[in-house]
Amino acid sequence: MSASSPRSLHPTRLAESTGRAVVVFLVLPLVAIIPMSFSDTRYLSMPHDGLSTLHYWRLFSEPAWRDSLLQSVGVALPAACLALLIGLSFCLGAWQRQGNMVRLLQILMLGPLIVPGIIHAVAYHRALSFIGLFDSFAGTVLVHAIKGLPFVVLSVSASLSSVHPATLQLARSLGASPAQALWRTLLPQIRYGIAAGFIFAFVTSWDEIVVTLFITSRNVITLPKQIWQSLFLNLDPVVAALGSLALLATLLALLATSLSGSRLRSLPSPNTIA
Repeated sequence: MSASSPRSLHPTRLAESTGRAVVVFLVLPLVAIIPMSFSDTRYLSMPHDGLSTLHYWRLFSEPAWRDSLLQSVGVALPAACLALLIGLSFCLGAWQRQGNMVRLLQILMLGPLIVPGIIHAVAYHRALSFIGLFDSFAGTVLVHAIKGLPFVVLSVSASLSSVHPATLQLARSLGASPAQALWRTLLPQIRYGIAAGFIFAFVTSWDEIVVTLFITSRNVITLPKQIWQSLFLNLDPVVAALGSLALLATLLALLATSLSGSRLRSLPSPNTIA
């Protein structure tokens, strides 16, 4: 038994070593962009003669980067709101009605996730050119909303699956109007699914690049498009500064989520108080 125990531990050690190697492989490129963001050169490289915050100032002072950042927010926010409005309306209707047609529509709503992005990009290019919305703010918002719609449908449908189908009828039987039954009874129960769908739709629009390259030209330049152009032309170190800020924002969000979760777990449960 003692002679065979080291052999039994060998697969575990191999799995741990493989896991550490994968973590290092994934994290190392993220860590490398931090010193690159403080480079004192005009091209993407490690610092040569010292550290500099020039590229962080350029990110918010140069019109090309500042305008692209504002355009990304201006596109992602209404696109996420539009995706949430359409997706929530569809999910509420599908939740109250069942049948083969509803299931078919649910599959169609997931089309932007099923069909490859390059095919969507060509289709959106032809459609927007036909209706006169190519390289326009309205056309970009519309397409980005369609791209974020599946995430809203998935998150809201998952939340509605835990709600009793007779919730609205019970609220109406107690004297609530249709608007009150929806606003005070149903929506509070699925608020986390609504919030998750909005966040996913916003991030999808914020990060979209393939479709944006096909449906825009010179009038609409979002932040991902500006990053792509900068890397394609001269490997601008501002991209590293932007990546460092995005990494910092992600770490702060994870830290806040962890702290709020630990605080909620530390609160006494109602059974304990009783």
